[in-house]
Amino acid sequence: MARLTRTSLASPNTDRTLGRALGAIAQAGALSVGRAWLEPGWRWSEDVKPVAGTSSCMIHHVQVLLGGRLAVRLDDGEEMEFEPGDVFEIPPGHDSWVVGDEPADLLDISGNVGEFGLPAVSARVVVTLLMSDIVGSTETLARLGDAAWKQMLADHDRIVRSELRRARGREIDTTGDGFLAEFDSAASALECALRICRAVEGLGLHVRVGVHTGEIERVADDVRGLAVHTVARVMSAAGPSQVLATVTTRLLSSGSSFRFEDRGAQALKGLPDPIALYEVKPA
Repeated sequence: MARLTRTSLASPNTDRTLGRALGAIAQAGALSVGRAWLEPGWRWSEDVKPVAGTSSCMIHHVQVLLGGRLAVRLDDGEEMEFEPGDVFEIPPGHDSWVVGDEPADLLDISGNVGEFGLPAVSARVVVTLLMSDIVGSTETLARLGDAAWKQMLADHDRIVRSELRRARGREIDTTGDGFLAEFDSAASALECALRICRAVEGLGLHVRVGVHTGEIERVADDVRGLAVHTVARVMSAAGPSQVLATVTTRLLSSGSSFRFEDRGAQALKGLPDPIALYEVKPA
């Protein structure tokens, strides 16, 4: 049976410091109501972002501005300024800041404000990572000149992204003349790596590729963890037009159409133990 619930912002369940601001949160059942006093100069991207760990505020707000002025900019560029008495809804993906020299007194009635100002929850998953790098890029740039190298690099990027899409890989980052991508399938990552090596040879380029399967942590739009460092070291150990994979990836690719040539257990810089590496070739 439902029962009446009572709480008070005068005696909040939680007090929270938000950089140049103080917040109070009162919990009523599964819902939260918050009040914040934001000092002049307060800005989410400066005062809360370092703690939250996301590129913008990902909380859905319904707020009432009781005093001062507040501005909000959405990730798509839409911007609006609010004054006392305004009731407004802000979707996830935004920055906000105090306007002028008067503190902002803000009431949040969205019900989920309890998450505001807390570190984003990270997710750890097992994926297969692919990292590539152009061999001799500096020498090629010096030989071709800036304009020709820029065009060659654009052609390289186009080819790699095409192969990633074909293999259902997801681009994570570029390293100037290389890529970091993730795959749900170890076999798909290996096939993509071999195709990239063959395809860029048509440009007169050679790449080295490392492939490793391990656990990563997703934080905002980035990934981190030992697996990321491992795949970078595996890639560095590869030669021109060579794909090296770890034993983990090889075991997960059993039954696929590849040949694995044992390159022995190698001590890779920064990693605590030697790792068994295999050169991957088409069957």
